[in-house]
Amino acid sequence: MAHAPYIRWFSDLRRGDIASVGGKNASLGELTQSISSLGIKVPEGFATTAVAYWDFIETNQLKDKIATQISRLEKDDGNLSAVGGAIRGLILAGTFPEALNRAIVTAYGDMARQVGRRRPDVAVRSSATAEDLPEASFAGQLETFLNIRGPEPLLDACKRCYASLFTDRAIAYRETHGFDHMQIALSVGVQRMVRADKASSGVMFSIDTETGFPNTVIINAAWGLGETVVQGIVDPDEYVVFKPLLAKPGLKPIIERRAGAKSQKMIYARSATSPLKCINTTKRERNAFVLSEKEILQLAKAAVAIEDHYHQPMDMEWAKDGDSNDLFIVQARPETVQSRKASEHLKRYTLVEKGERLVTGLSIGDAIATGPVCRLENPGQIDQFEPGAVLVTEMTDPDWVPVMKKAAAIVTDHGGRTSHAAIVSRELGLPAVIGTGNGSQTLQDTQEVTVSCAEGDVGFVYSGTVKFEIEEIDLESLPETQTKIMINLANPAAAFRWWRLPSDGVGLARIEFIVSNIIKVHPMALVAFDKVTDRRARREIKKLTRNYPDMSEFFVDKLAQGVARIAAAHYPKPVIVRMSDFKTNEYARLIGGSGFEPDEENPMLGWRGASRYYSEGYRDGFVLECEALRQVREQIGLRNVIVMIPFCRTLKEADRVLAVMAENGLQRGEKGLEIFVMCEIPSNVILAEQFADRFDGFSIGSNDLTQLVLGVDRDSDILSALFDERDDAVTIAIADLLRKARTKGIKTGICGQAPSDHPEFAEFLVANGIDSISVTPDSFLEVKKHVAKAEKSLT
Repeated sequence: MAHAPYIRWFSDLRRGDIASVGGKNASLGELTQSISSLGIKVPEGFATTAVAYWDFIETNQLKDKIATQISRLEKDDGNLSAVGGAIRGLILAGTFPEALNRAIVTAYGDMARQVGRRRPDVAVRSSATAEDLPEASFAGQLETFLNIRGPEPLLDACKRCYASLFTDRAIAYRETHGFDHMQIALSVGVQRMVRADKASSGVMFSIDTETGFPNTVIINAAWGLGETVVQGIVDPDEYVVFKPLLAKPGLKPIIERRAGAKSQKMIYARSATSPLKCINTTKRERNAFVLSEKEILQLAKAAVAIEDHYHQPMDMEWAKDGDSNDLFIVQARPETVQSRKASEHLKRYTLVEKGERLVTGLSIGDAIATGPVCRLENPGQIDQFEPGAVLVTEMTDPDWVPVMKKAAAIVTDHGGRTSHAAIVSRELGLPAVIGTGNGSQTLQDTQEVTVSCAEGDVGFVYSGTVKFEIEEIDLESLPETQTKIMINLANPAAAFRWWRLPSDGVGLARIEFIVSNIIKVHPMALVAFDKVTDRRARREIKKLTRNYPDMSEFFVDKLAQGVARIAAAHYPKPVIVRMSDFKTNEYARLIGGSGFEPDEENPMLGWRGASRYYSEGYRDGFVLECEALRQVREQIGLRNVIVMIPFCRTLKEADRVLAVMAENGLQRGEKGLEIFVMCEIPSNVILAEQFADRFDGFSIGSNDLTQLVLGVDRDSDILSALFDERDDAVTIAIADLLRKARTKGIKTGICGQAPSDHPEFAEFLVANGIDSISVTPDSFLEVKKHVAKAEKSLT
């Protein structure tokens, strides 16, 4: 199968062959040779060489003609569209040298015999000789043609690949990045098609693409061929896998599974002129997860193996063959955005206020921007776009890049985290809200808006110019402290945002946020759905749980994933997860909740916290909470999770709660499980030694403790002057607790707001020997400095 010097088989290529076959094809060769031995499949194929490209150019006497057209740009007497169109026309009018023509056709015949098909369907991909270097990502600049079958269509596709080296967007990219147009050649990769049209495909990264968190694999998946994911035509499923636990036997470290809409899929068309078509997916396909648990883990392991082989974060495309059900890696290239960011600095965007929320979608980046809306239907309307405006459109493809470069932010109706709009927004450093569904209809031209991607995985577009602040943090300048400084987290979507913060773990992870914002349904409405009488609630519950045959499984799965995401972001440091502490009026507001909650005069002192867990009215709901935490620790493997019980009034109540937990797989001390208790009731202080016999640690809730020591409602405007954590009665109680805990040898921490608001309060805690202080991420830096100063003054 020798066709030198025009053809190289993937099996003979290595990544050092970029000068000959470009980055994309060299990478496919590297994968074929080195990764396949690890059980990862790569489709067979071959590549035309740079020599083949230059012989084509020379045979058709195109070099001087192309150079003349390029010089028009440099002289500024020709526009980009005219220049690009002229060069592509020259290439498409050319003919292949006879030897090159014969080499391509013969190699295709050899492939046919290799795969056992007379006219195998192939993917024809463009690969530039400077492509996919860490300093140069040409992603989306060149063309790929799928389902090409037969010698003549293959030759035509190869020529169109050559022409795509001079698309408008490719020319503009090289101009911007200083590449010499006449020094870059084009290699064509011809690869056996994986029949993903009968199954599924997608994209994955071995790094979190929004925050640079290095310990996850992000997988996007949709039905049919992967172009729908890359082009942002569909909203794909998204799966997140925690890499450090992947190799441990028996664990399934999938920390997130989110079902996308997947409204369309791309399949083969029986037409010579249009080999592909998009069709609507079925209801069953829209409601189902694309990948099984086993397939998610198999792909994640492949991603880690590829990353390890290349010694850098990677961007990969995968496909599942509908005939064999095998998974394949069809492309792999270096990730070029997050992996190059400096790790010692953290830029923090914070909204000072919030306006009216107009649309929401996936958050790309972590910045905030403001500007007037400019709605465009196609990139040809670039002359209508004012620099600094917010680009709003249905979706983008590479032709949009010149417009995107002028935007302050981007909003699209469709797309996922690996869509073109998302990838380019990251490269340009622009905040983008992707997949809003209705952004181009809701937002109006010239309307002033604020695009916020600083609030986690969900991005928001607010009406008007909303105030925000930007702070650049030099993490290397932070002092060391003996007292552990931890952070409070509630929103799993924001967990990875703070991974660079040098905290000692999470002192308080509230599951109420996960329940109210992600699950949304009262747990008892899932356990006893037949008792839900409200028709609207029943419809909403059925819609939310449509991917789950067992409604209770929906609650367990979503809660486990939310907790796991927070725990993974800080692994192996401790993450203290507080079990539910809704009050009855808050529980009643959950979908289906009103029928399971009493009407209380004073919910703050009512049926909340520990008292619910063993009660007949909620015990089955607490069982679901226990099962979720058990899955996080034992199935996912995040044993850094510590469980905490809130509002535990009496010793008898503590015993009853611990017994229920043990019955449901959370036995204190078993498999390293620690259980803490909140100290927020005077009884917890008075009986601290006895509580210490039952728990592994205390976490002081200074807000509730202050209310109950002073008898003050913190929400009362009339009594606001009396509410003060620094009052002597409160500080004496806290000092007493710390002394008793120290005597009993158990851990102590605080997770209230007081240390953030009052530097002297933090100093008081340090002086009394507290083990840890947990604060909101935006308070972390100041509290860390206060504590360091306090520790220094005590020495």
